[in-house]
Amino acid sequence: MKLKKINPLDNGYLESIGFGWHTDLDGSRYIADELVSITDDEAEKFYEAANELYDMYVAAAKHVIDNDLFHELGIPFNLVDIIKASWENDVHWHIYGRFDLSGGIDGKPIKLIEFNADTPTSLFETAIIQWAMLKFNNINEAKQFNNLYEALVENFKRLITLEEDTSKFDEYYEGWKILFSSIAGNNEDENTTRLLEAAARDAGFECGFAFVDEVGFDDDEGIFWNEKNWEYWFKLIPWEMIAIDESDLALIIKNIINNQKAIILNPAYTLLFQSKGIMKILWDLYPNHPLLLQSSYQPLSGKKQVKKPFLAREGANVSIINSDGNIEAQNGGEYDNGKFLYQEFAEFAKDSNGDSYQAGVFFAFEGCALGFRKGKDIIDNYSKFVGHIIE
Repeated sequence: MKLKKINPLDNGYLESIGFGWHTDLDGSRYIADELVSITDDEAEKFYEAANELYDMYVAAAKHVIDNDLFHELGIPFNLVDIIKASWENDVHWHIYGRFDLSGGIDGKPIKLIEFNADTPTSLFETAIIQWAMLKFNNINEAKQFNNLYEALVENFKRLITLEEDTSKFDEYYEGWKILFSSIAGNNEDENTTRLLEAAARDAGFECGFAFVDEVGFDDDEGIFWNEKNWEYWFKLIPWEMIAIDESDLALIIKNIINNQKAIILNPAYTLLFQSKGIMKILWDLYPNHPLLLQSSYQPLSGKKQVKKPFLAREGANVSIINSDGNIEAQNGGEYDNGKFLYQEFAEFAKDSNGDSYQAGVFFAFEGCALGFRKGKDIIDNYSKFVGHIIE
């Protein structure tokens, strides 16, 4: 792999554009002072991989629903009806997600690590920061696979047109409003959500922002804030967190959807994509597919593998297990009691210091942007964000 050193963005500038999570707890910079150099052909292959994988995920989710495999994927029981309702009607449109991939930049084939389909992070970094990294260093900012913000704008329009062509948005739009929410006290989540709000506003929607504890919910009347009823509610709050920690709210949301009083974004069916358990379904449906790694609910015999919880986030409780069964590396966390997937180990591209680089390809109707995370063999919340350049 090829890396290009750059001058880092000043923290004051980052804060001026709303990016306050620029320094990790150990005092190191979260945004790396380098770019991954890729070719046009490599960028095209990342784009094609994301599009093909999304179609495969849709087929796998349909298989889960048709065969009632929700428990097998660790889906909370109180979300099953919501998932079915959101799947059956196209108005529940998937706005965006992020595929995590190995390979693609080092002569190795692209392989799926997982799909962050519900509340993916690194949106601000990918859409805004890596563009600014090039501009600050007097590099042509167009030399990226990065159409993320524009793709989000277009995909918000598809909430109304429900088709690829968005040219009739203004004709069909009847003043429907989107309320955006995150949990109070998390700067990263708030500013990520506000970026999505800006994209929806640029698409033509009336928008608002409120922390989730400020929002009103009613089975028969829908979702309220600031003396208004909101037809759409985007929440940067994981569906499983609502199901487990706010079960009363999950029931109200179910009734709101059934009564057609509001549409929730991202849709509940994205939790099927989010669950690591679906990668075993993918392997069953597409055995030995070149984009997939062997995956099972039981340990893989005689293979180096990764053990990961179905619904954990940011690398929590992930273990790397050698072919002899010994643990090579592991992260702690709070997901020890859930279900686990065993996935064949894939080597990430590495730099001269031994750091691993994981590609993240955002999907909003189609593959639309690339960014990288740098860390150890387990990419987690302390990994660094790395931009890219097409050369």
